Amino acid sequence: METMVKTSRLELVDDRFQLQGQDILDICERFGTSLYVYDAARIEEKYKQMIQAFSGLNCKIKFPVKALSNINILKLFKRLGAGLDTVSIQEAKLGLQAGFEPSDIIFTPNCVSFDEIKEAVNMGIMINIDNISILEQFGHEYEDRVPVCLRFNPHIYAGGNNKIQVGHIDSKFGISVYQRRHVQRIIQASNIQVVGLHVHTGSDILNANAYLQSAEIMFELARGFENLSFIDFGSGFKVAYKENDNTTDIEEVGKKLREAYASFVADYGKEVEIWFEPGKYMVSESGYFLMQANVIKPTPATVFVGVDSGLNHFIRPMMYGGYHRIVNVSNPNGTKRIYTVVGYICETDTFGSDRKMSEVREGDILCLMNAGAYGYSMSSNYNSRFRPAEVLLLDGQAHLIRKRENFDDLMRNQVEIDALG
Repeated sequence: METMVKTSRLELVDDRFQLQGQDILDICERFGTSLYVYDAARIEEKYKQMIQAFSGLNCKIKFPVKALSNINILKLFKRLGAGLDTVSIQEAKLGLQAGFEPSDIIFTPNCVSFDEIKEAVNMGIMINIDNISILEQFGHEYEDRVPVCLRFNPHIYAGGNNKIQVGHIDSKFGISVYQRRHVQRIIQASNIQVVGLHVHTGSDILNANAYLQSAEIMFELARGFENLSFIDFGSGFKVAYKENDNTTDIEEVGKKLREAYASFVADYGKEVEIWFEPGKYMVSESGYFLMQANVIKPTPATVFVGVDSGLNHFIRPMMYGGYHRIVNVSNPNGTKRIYTVVGYICETDTFGSDRKMSEVREGDILCLMNAGAYGYSMSSNYNSRFRPAEVLLLDGQAHLIRKRENFDDLMRNQVEIDALG
């Protein structure tokens, strides 16, 4: 249950790379580097693919704000008809600021205080509870007055990296499926109104059977809850990081899930909505991260390309071992050579090792692909570096959607004390 796809919408026209008809080098000249560029058309395309793949399932899409939290991206998803998945009260507030109704937002925090849960309740958004302690406190506080969703851990080991495998028995996420009887007792004791169930197995899952296994577990769990309105299957669909990379075949997943759903509905006696929370799937391929080559540094073993960025801007390769294709957009037809692309952070800071690409010269612009998800949203000011600007290509026009930081931004919340002169 996998498919082969290409990874980029960049086009080479007369030796110049273009996106939505806009010249990439011109965009870099206009906005500077390092720079995030997002293709709104690709986001819309991926959204429509999701809707098509899961048609017939009464499906709703909840975009995870943590993947790409710029308010303009959230507004784009609102225009497309999506809701939001949030994991902090700040993300929930961003959603409201972007114009979403509280009913469009689900709040799935982990290890937060009950005060944050109460703040979310006061905002009117759906609460997704993932541990028994909070469930007990929720029941004592609200009884049946506030509907709630429960996140279960299915104990399925799946995902592309151990840091993003979140549905196994040693994961901190979710209530164990083996604790369902305990959960039922708490619900009955406090008369809690459970209207949704949630599961998220992990990210970068290639084997579609993991989704179907989760579905069967959730449908079985659902039979113990009489008043469900929805079941949320999270996401984790694998996207393409290389040319002709294997990805999750969501059409096949949709077909199999429809069969399992039909059987469940026949037993349950009514339809429930099916929710998905595709973050990486929705925005990863829309993002391009542009960096300038500062230095070419040959050593006895390696030729390094040092760029004007680092793990402070894009941490996935160092944190998850993630592979991202890198293209020299300044010299697309140059002689192919082998380089290791590294950043300017005072750590081992590698974007890609032993990559074959067109000859890189100092000053050339390199493009790191699949940079739309968990790029800027995981960036930092490590080494007191400024975070980059963000640009959205919408209807053939390049729009600045976040300014590049400056020194004033670094100092904004620091407080100098008089005792130190």
